[in-house]
Amino acid sequence: MRVVRLFLVGEHPVFGAALRPQLREEDELHRDLLQQDFLDTYHNLTLKTLMGLEWVSRFCPGATYVMKADHDVFLNVEFLVRRLLVPPRRGLATGHVYRNTGPLRRRAFKWFVPREVYPEDTYPPYCGGPGYVLSGDVALRVFAVAQTVPAINMEDAFVGLCLRALGLGVTDPPRGAFAMARLPYQRCRFARLVLVHHFTPRELLQVWEDFRGASQECP
Repeated sequence: MRVVRLFLVGEHPVFGAALRPQLREEDELHRDLLQQDFLDTYHNLTLKTLMGLEWVSRFCPGATYVMKADHDVFLNVEFLVRRLLVPPRRGLATGHVYRNTGPLRRRAFKWFVPREVYPEDTYPPYCGGPGYVLSGDVALRVFAVAQTVPAINMEDAFVGLCLRALGLGVTDPPRGAFAMARLPYQRCRFARLVLVHHFTPRELLQVWEDFRGASQECP
């Protein structure tokens, strides 16, 4: 299975101009950046995700799967493919599934969504934003229907709204395979996980070096 990795970026709200030469250098070396003209903030994650889905729709419409993952996650692609994605599947949306959750209405919360943006009290089932997988056919349909679904600032819940508009559900993965909370690193434990959230870049480099370099087999 051929894997194409893209890093999605907007404009940094403070250091945008200063970062452009570094971004240009990265893209010239690796051709792995996708950027549009919006502020790269938490509340613009919906725009960032739609940017990625637009690229898939235009340049990679035959993709078997599309995965969105945050920058602060450990991601075990080999386990993901072996455990969940082979043989190829259609109609798939999977990750850590949230059900019966709703928008937070207090402005002090990072996840605040005003009622005028989303009037309902609960979200439809959706996959947690740190990382989820859509089969290629679902990714194309989500991008198409997103043009008609009123956008909200909670990106993962918005994808759930698009799935609902399409009449599609979410698929539960193996229990615990997508860990939304940070877990202490243990190589054999991580070998049976798809994703673990809340790592710094330095920590990820250390974890990945050990994870890929260890010679012993896990039971």
